[in-house]
Amino acid sequence: MTATLSALMRGDFKSLFPALSRAATANGSGVDMVDYEGIAVVQLDSAAGSAGTLDIKIQESDDNSTFADVPTAEITGGAFTQVTTGGASLQTRYIDISARKRYLRGVCTIATGPFVFSFGLVAQKKYQS
Repeated sequence: MTATLSALMRGDFKSLFPALSRAATANGSGVDMVDYEGIAVVQLDSAAGSAGTLDIKIQESDDNSTFADVPTAEITGGAFTQVTTGGASLQTRYIDISARKRYLRGVCTIATGPFVFSFGLVAQKKYQS
């Protein structure tokens, strides 16, 4: 809990997907995490969809070109739960930035959208005074 509070209080917000309505599957842009360390708080905030499902995951890359999924076993709280038409969803997970590759991005898979959601993280910079 202390690491989470520290990350939130002294951290920077990085958007993996800004709050928008999306109707199609998409890859977010890579976010350079070279200046960050420790535990990051990752959050999905979604309204209920009108139809279909929303699945979201985190990917990592050394070069901001070739991405692979961050293993679910390395995400505290596990994989993000699928969002459906049943209701809004606010989900929080934690990842150790120090154990990840340089770039992170979000990937959303939408079946019969649209869904209004945001996906981002709060991470603590290295060498803060």
